[in-house]
Amino acid sequence: MKVVKWILGIFAVLFLGLVLYLTLLFDPNDFKPQIVDAVKKQTGRELVISQDLNWTFFPTLGIELGGISLSNPDGFDEKQMLAVNQVVAEVALMPLFRKEVEIAQLNLDGLKLDLITQKDGRTSLDGLSGDAGTAKEQPKNTEGNAQGLASLNIGGINITNTQIHLLDKRSGSDQTFVLESLTLGEFSLGKFAPLAYKFSGSMPDMKIASEGKGQLKISPDMKQLEITGFAIENRVEGKSMPGGKLSADLNADVKLDLNRQNAELVLSSLKVADIEGKGDLKVAFGGKVPDVKAKLALGEIDLDKLLPAGEEDKAAAKTTESATVAKAGSEPDLSAMKQVNFAMDLTVKAIKAAGLTTENWKMDLALNNGVLDMKQLSADLYQGKLMTKAQLDGRNKVASYNFDTQLSGVKIQPLLKDAADLEILAGATAFNVKGKGKSLIPDNIKQNLDANGKFEISDGALYGVNIPHMIRSAQAKLKGDLSAQEEGERKTDFSSLTGSFSLKNGVANNPDLAMASPLIRLAGAGSANLISEQLDYKLKTSVVGSLKGQGGEGKNDLAGVEIPLMISGSFQEPKFALDTQALFDSKLKEETEKVKDKLKDSIFKKLGGGK
Repeated sequence: MKVVKWILGIFAVLFLGLVLYLTLLFDPNDFKPQIVDAVKKQTGRELVISQDLNWTFFPTLGIELGGISLSNPDGFDEKQMLAVNQVVAEVALMPLFRKEVEIAQLNLDGLKLDLITQKDGRTSLDGLSGDAGTAKEQPKNTEGNAQGLASLNIGGINITNTQIHLLDKRSGSDQTFVLESLTLGEFSLGKFAPLAYKFSGSMPDMKIASEGKGQLKISPDMKQLEITGFAIENRVEGKSMPGGKLSADLNADVKLDLNRQNAELVLSSLKVADIEGKGDLKVAFGGKVPDVKAKLALGEIDLDKLLPAGEEDKAAAKTTESATVAKAGSEPDLSAMKQVNFAMDLTVKAIKAAGLTTENWKMDLALNNGVLDMKQLSADLYQGKLMTKAQLDGRNKVASYNFDTQLSGVKIQPLLKDAADLEILAGATAFNVKGKGKSLIPDNIKQNLDANGKFEISDGALYGVNIPHMIRSAQAKLKGDLSAQEEGERKTDFSSLTGSFSLKNGVANNPDLAMASPLIRLAGAGSANLISEQLDYKLKTSVVGSLKGQGGEGKNDLAGVEIPLMISGSFQEPKFALDTQALFDSKLKEETEKVKDKLKDSIFKKLGGGK
């Protein structure tokens, strides 16, 4: 037993002597020139360590250094790429022999990184790889670290005043990001520790600020990470923001499991501007491509408020410009659609956009192997219902798509008024269309779209034309009355307006347009060119009763006579015209036939009387 004590005593003396030597006689600053020379040889850069290196060996193994800088490559106006004010790191020594890591403190202050891109394409990072690029790739450890750490304890981590400056002299882009603070409180594996950060950024047209806090836990095997009660506040300022600024706050729980290769985000609350919501996101990254599943429930969204004041015309101009570019350009690259599988269930209480008001949005969306499938899109709008299914196939260079849309009970007048400031139709609308096509270039969409559908509008009115008045005017002219007739309101009431259509090569053909009312009937065919936005309809209208209901009175002399009606002009300014010449010819023919009949009767009577 005494021998063991003597041996332990000898080791203790030797260890104490080693500690005294390293702490009292050994000076780490003696190695500064070698470190500087090694960096110079490896990278061609100048490394400066202006402050003395201080270190401790027992009871903690620690180092403190400051005044560190690393130069940019030759030829850069900005001489310094990297600067650090102070680094302090201390690790308890004895626990290391038990495979336990106890970090007493880890502080980093005043890190400044200037990343410059010259006009010729050279960057601040050029040459830093040294000979690393020629090193052989090490085989991946698929089994992980079998031994691992017995424990990891951190007294605290404190990172302050970190700044990253990005300057691209080719584009003129100048951006600065500042991590004002990142702190982690007393931490141990398997236990929660407080985590907080404060971050800001400055860009030419925007400033951002973000801060957050939560509780962080890492499992003993370091394969699971969890952050609970993660509260984040974001602020964005810039001309592109509504009112010049935008806020985005959220409260979330985050989980990452490397064993199961999945991650999960639960949003207990989300508020962006005036939009509130909640949801969750799950990601499985163990397969060939990531698999993402999301659920999101949002409240009321007013997109008109989110568009900055005075930006409507700019947005329209950008849309026109984009369409012009796309017209002459190539198909969009949808290859990213094959890099992830995605499923989303979205509900929105109400959406207001471009004056349109809609409610109770539901969308079921799935992306799988490059095919985007909108299984359901439904919404309530203008006392009616919208139902849509659609699919976009992005597997080929030229994308293809198909859709099936139904509208039922929608009040068409307020819809057109809010959507396009048009007042051309009123009534309850039922509409359905199924179509397919290829290419996502705007003009190609119009040209290649192949669709069929039908519509029915009940108890409505056609604005901009008073067909009964036009008939009364024609009737007056037939009688020789050329005085102007009082028109009244320029609209035509109807009980139903129906038809079907087919769309091909950019032209919608409508072979069976029919309008009925207690006063008149209208039927015929026509087309609408979606590319030139021109109308071409040839219809026939006839009076079936008195026109008293729309300003006329008494029996109409044109009852039963078919009157040609032409519709031409553009979508925005349609033109309606009765073919009065054809009407005169028809009426003349009718009167001629009447005269002939009377003459025949008269001759017959005379001949009969002669016998």
